[in-house]
Amino acid sequence: MKNTYTSLSKAINDLTKKGYIYNFNMKEDFIECAENCRQLQPEEFEIDQKYRFQEMSDVDNESVLYAISSTDGKIKGLLVNAYGIYADYASFKLVQKLNRPEVK
Repeated sequence: MKNTYTSLSKAINDLTKKGYIYNFNMKEDFIECAENCRQLQPEEFEIDQKYRFQEMSDVDNESVLYAISSTDGKIKGLLVNAYGIYADYASFKLVQKLNRPEVK
């Protein structure tokens, strides 16, 4: 069952407790975890959960939190992104993976 969070910080805190301890950054063709020098191509990770947050004071300020795990099971982490911004520089394959509506 997917949790409903009232804020981005509450979601990050809870998911960190559930083992999503690494931070991912978006690159053009992959996501990167600087803490352990890992780069994951779209076929090397799964999006376990996806949450959207919008600040009540600024409807244009929307972000998305992804709970991600590598397909080899060795790394779980979080990717926070301002909604829609990655579409400008990420590859089509990566954008397609992140925009997938259904998560497991």
